[in-house]
Amino acid sequence: MHQTEHFKTTYRTRRSFRRLSALLLAALTLSTGLAMAQAPDAALPGKGIQVQALQGPLAEETFQTMLVNRALEELGYEAQPIKEVAYPTAHIAIGNGDATFLAVHWDPLHHEYYDNAGGDARLLRTGQYAGPAAQGYLVDKATAEKYDITNIDQLRDPAIARLFDHDGDGKADLTGCDPGWGCEAMIEHHMDGYKLRATVTHVQGSYSALIADTIGRYQRGEPILYYTWTPYWVSSVLVPGKDVVWLQVPFSSNPRKDNTRLADGSDYGFSVNTTRFVVNRAWAEKNPAAVKLFEVMRLPIADINAQNERVRSGQNSQADIARHTAGWIKAHRQVFDGWLAQARAAAQP
Repeated sequence: MHQTEHFKTTYRTRRSFRRLSALLLAALTLSTGLAMAQAPDAALPGKGIQVQALQGPLAEETFQTMLVNRALEELGYEAQPIKEVAYPTAHIAIGNGDATFLAVHWDPLHHEYYDNAGGDARLLRTGQYAGPAAQGYLVDKATAEKYDITNIDQLRDPAIARLFDHDGDGKADLTGCDPGWGCEAMIEHHMDGYKLRATVTHVQGSYSALIADTIGRYQRGEPILYYTWTPYWVSSVLVPGKDVVWLQVPFSSNPRKDNTRLADGSDYGFSVNTTRFVVNRAWAEKNPAAVKLFEVMRLPIADINAQNERVRSGQNSQADIARHTAGWIKAHRQVFDGWLAQARAAAQP
């Protein structure tokens, strides 16, 4: 071949090769870009997905729920401001898809709310966020020791009941539970099961106001009878064993036939509860990272009590609780990051 023609042929071949390479590179870049656009960010599996948390009407529950929201946000979810609603309404709203989750479902106390909202068909109950949580009836230690009061059954005696009468009707005034919380239904069941109607009045209303009045009576040296639960700040003010004593029950009177006896043999009449998550089932099926987070999060009772005491002492604004939450995360960053790692792993195909 003539040298000039050979040069032209080689030039055309190289030019064609460069064009082909450019086209292949462009196609590769486009396909890679599309793949990256379609593939979720492994660090942010919830990117762009809104989450609506609900809680009960107690400010002391905000810390627990806000901690979950902070973890969800680090997974990319867009957490909306927490909404406070009554527990029965919260379960229904989540079942209907009007909200995403509740982090303060008491199991088994809230079973009826769960079932009424659609049960497993509409909801997912998961995790063991906090617990075990005790609840029951207490009286001031001074009165208990003076009259040897150890059991709620003793309040059937009019003479014993009158010791806790504050309104002059001759019946003991029991500081009870807000309607709609679940505990009020159990107290009402106990009133019949232990035959206390004739000698005891279940005083209902705003628990915060009622327990503040009860503490005031104690500080004035008056006998007190009240219901409470843990974790909650009341037991850091009226300390069981020091200021007050738990009352036993004569037998387990529980409509679900749950065992109410504690590991040490004590029986306060209430099932030992665990705080769990309730999630909209359809949402949960599309968000494995969030579900795994709910499964692995654990918050010690002592930490909840400590934060609740800050709330009681006046640090109860949203900014205060946000500061408490940030402080807890900073102090437990390794644990917090461990939750996130497990959640991210659950989102991988």
